[in-house]
Amino acid sequence: MDSVPLDAETRAADLPAHRREVRLWLRMLTCTTLIEGEVRRRLRNGFDLTLPRFDLMAQLERAPEGLTLGALSRRLMVSNGNITGLVERLVESGHVQRVPHPVDRRVALVRLTEAGRAAFTDMARAHAGWIGALFGDLSAEEVEMLQRLLGRVKTSVRGVAAREEPR
Repeated sequence: MDSVPLDAETRAADLPAHRREVRLWLRMLTCTTLIEGEVRRRLRNGFDLTLPRFDLMAQLERAPEGLTLGALSRRLMVSNGNITGLVERLVESGHVQRVPHPVDRRVALVRLTEAGRAAFTDMARAHAGWIGALFGDLSAEEVEMLQRLLGRVKTSVRGVAAREEPR
């Protein structure tokens, strides 16, 4: 008998009390976890970089003028303390720099260095290739169908959340 541990999705499929929507949600979580784990592994092995640092660099790539720590915190949906640590490590590695805000000298902007921008370009290209490979067994039509269906899920969740009062 195979002793491979079951993931939550597989366990839920064996429980008759679970509705199909719960199984779908667990399948989505499983897929997300698998993809994220593989991307984390490849970033670490290929670039000696963590996913949070990659995500921070991606935000800075979209804002060449730089962003404040607060703006980075909001965009990445993490605490200011988490951002401070990420920025420190990226400053040490030479990927980002702090520069004075042009209007408010009490505030610093964080932006990619030239070396950081070049490194991120390489990482982003590799990342796009990895994602393409991970979805490589799906046809273009299947990818498009998933995109449409997940768009409908997003709209449904937002609509229900907007209609229901917080508890």
